[in-house]
Amino acid sequence: AELSQGHISVVLLGATGDLAKKYLWQGLFQLYMDQVSSGHSFTFHGAALTALEPGQRLMFDVLKKLACPPDESPNRCAVLKDQFLKLSQYHQLKTAENYTALNREIEVLLRQEGLQEAGRIFYFSVPPFAYTEIARHINSSCRPPPGAWLRVVLEKPFGHDLQSAQQLAAELKSFFREEEMYRVDHYLGKQAVAHILPFRDQNRQFLDPIWNRHHVERVEIVLKETVDAKGRTSFYEQYGVIRDVLQNHLTEALLFLTMELPANVSRAEEVLQCKLQAFRSLRRLEKSSAVLGQYQAYASQVQEELQKPQDYISTTPTFAGVLVHSDNLRWEGVPFLLTSGKALDERVGYVRVLFKNRAYCTQSETLRDAGHSQCKAKQIIFYIGHGVLNTPAVLVSRNLFSPVMPKGSWREAVTRSDLHIFGQPLSDYYVYSPVKERDAYSVLISNIYHGRKDFFITTENLLASWGFWTPLLDSISHHPLRLYPGGVENQHLLDFEMVSGEVEFTLAEPEELLQMPSDYKTIQSKFRQSPLISAWAEGLISQLASDIEKTASRTVAHRGQFHLALSGGSSPVVLFQRLARHHYAFPWKDTHIWLVDERCVPLTDTESNFFSLHNHLLQSVRVPYFNIHPMPVHLNQRLCVEEDRGTELYAKEIMALVANASFDLVLLGMGTDGHTASLFPQSENGLEGTQTVVLTESPVKPHQRMSFSLPLINKARQVFVLVLGKGKHDITTLVSRVGHEPKKWPISGVSPSSGQLVWYVDYEALLG
Repeated sequence: AELSQGHISVVLLGATGDLAKKYLWQGLFQLYMDQVSSGHSFTFHGAALTALEPGQRLMFDVLKKLACPPDESPNRCAVLKDQFLKLSQYHQLKTAENYTALNREIEVLLRQEGLQEAGRIFYFSVPPFAYTEIARHINSSCRPPPGAWLRVVLEKPFGHDLQSAQQLAAELKSFFREEEMYRVDHYLGKQAVAHILPFRDQNRQFLDPIWNRHHVERVEIVLKETVDAKGRTSFYEQYGVIRDVLQNHLTEALLFLTMELPANVSRAEEVLQCKLQAFRSLRRLEKSSAVLGQYQAYASQVQEELQKPQDYISTTPTFAGVLVHSDNLRWEGVPFLLTSGKALDERVGYVRVLFKNRAYCTQSETLRDAGHSQCKAKQIIFYIGHGVLNTPAVLVSRNLFSPVMPKGSWREAVTRSDLHIFGQPLSDYYVYSPVKERDAYSVLISNIYHGRKDFFITTENLLASWGFWTPLLDSISHHPLRLYPGGVENQHLLDFEMVSGEVEFTLAEPEELLQMPSDYKTIQSKFRQSPLISAWAEGLISQLASDIEKTASRTVAHRGQFHLALSGGSSPVVLFQRLARHHYAFPWKDTHIWLVDERCVPLTDTESNFFSLHNHLLQSVRVPYFNIHPMPVHLNQRLCVEEDRGTELYAKEIMALVANASFDLVLLGMGTDGHTASLFPQSENGLEGTQTVVLTESPVKPHQRMSFSLPLINKARQVFVLVLGKGKHDITTLVSRVGHEPKKWPISGVSPSSGQLVWYVDYEALLG
């Protein structure tokens, strides 16, 4: 809506800092040039902690270097710059009294000039730890009178994870209303990024049939930098590349691509709701969703700049490639690759939508119409900047469609025949560039002035983003990083590939290449009087998966079907992935899948064992729907209530389908306290008696569980126990020595009455 005429006071906090020097003052000057004839009057107040005289000197040194756009006449530029400097003043804002004095000064000016106040903009170009105190002062001393608006502009980082973001959001909420806060992600001011939604909206007629999983092969969202973190390690060591770039800039681009289009792409609330819906469809990120690296000089830079000891090892990634999936019907199965890093071979940013190529062209390549051949790659590229084009651009393959672009702001570019992008000459694309190239901060400052909230991050949007990224950040906090030399010397070290819903580097680490095959040979002996198979984790999982497949094939050949009961927890995940990825001859159509235990949460909850089993195995293999038997923990809209008789239902289902309730194979794990399935120490529930399925209590959340009983487990024809990792070494050693004491160590009660027990224990668990 049009703003009423009046005076606007702009207060830039951190007015002498790097961001203000490089971008913000120039953006404010651009705003003044654009709006000087709008009917609004302005004053610009630079503020910092520095005392008045040195602060003034620093600030005006910056203002004197402000530049006009190339198309501005020198005379008008000189006049506007002189006016801008006269309207700008410096304030020391350190105490509550300083803020009161600033407010008084604004009020006196308005009275003297006879001006009506339209609003105030406070731009926080300061570290987030200072936000709360500044917000308190503004709220108590510097609010404009009723009828005038307040806009508070906040710079990232907005927290370090979900919890810290929630805390900061709650603190700010106590001082400002949501509509008063403008959280900046400067990538939303990048012209190519800002045009993604309008492009989708204006080209609906072409995109509606093809903007989906049936036509899109994959999407790449990339921001590469050649610079390293030198001089910024104090920030970078806290945040790393995922928090610095992926959680915000690249995620916003991802949402613009995956969200359903609102009826009106200019209405901030409609855009927000579509974004939140897109967030809800994103599949949870696992450790295996990311590949991580660190340039080799980073460690020494951290040691030097942060005075860390020589043996200090940083686990902060400077490179990340993350595979994201959306589980809605439009995008199911389409990989979205988010990639960013420092010390890479080129500086470039782009969003690339690559379409599937279904055509077969009978004519030879030399005779085809180069621009319109259906056998050439089809893609849409939102080119953010730098790289070979060195300008923002929107590129659409000529064999796709001729795009609708707004004539006032974008124009068709003259293509250079010598330039290639993604292996194709630029002439293969319709190429559009901005009529007037604008700095991202100039765009965003203009949007703040106009109250365009759709260009900024709301609290809901922010918390949804942290909710999506925090589980991955937690899981990789001590993840090994691939070291890379930096620049063109990286060669293929950081290339990665997608394998069964995960990503991994295409080249093995140099030290991995040197490992002898004997490192992965398995050792067979005895553990608790039963066969023991031991190897490094990778070799052990490979052996276990092969043994399960052999057992399944043998059983199906003999009895026609195979009943497999699987445990939850983290250990079996790598096994599930191995089975899904490498065992194509597994007789899945004749296999029944059962759960050994389940947490009392909905099956769609990320804590659910079935949810993990589904994500890592079931969705990748062809098990008939009616052969999958999740535990009935969720009945009558409540969880694990005895009167609902969920345990009896599962027991009856087992009796009806599994001959003599004797499973062909039960896979178990072992907890650090000696528990197995969901049978826990100091609890007699499920250790003996006639009940086959029981409700139990875990010492850790979620406490309520449903589990096979020990008597049911011991009726199995085969029981395999998988134990992985150094964290299990102590309990492995203890269990190797104890007798049959299931009340203390439930795992010690596993002893099939007429079947076979086999232990699969990796070297780390066995030897420490």
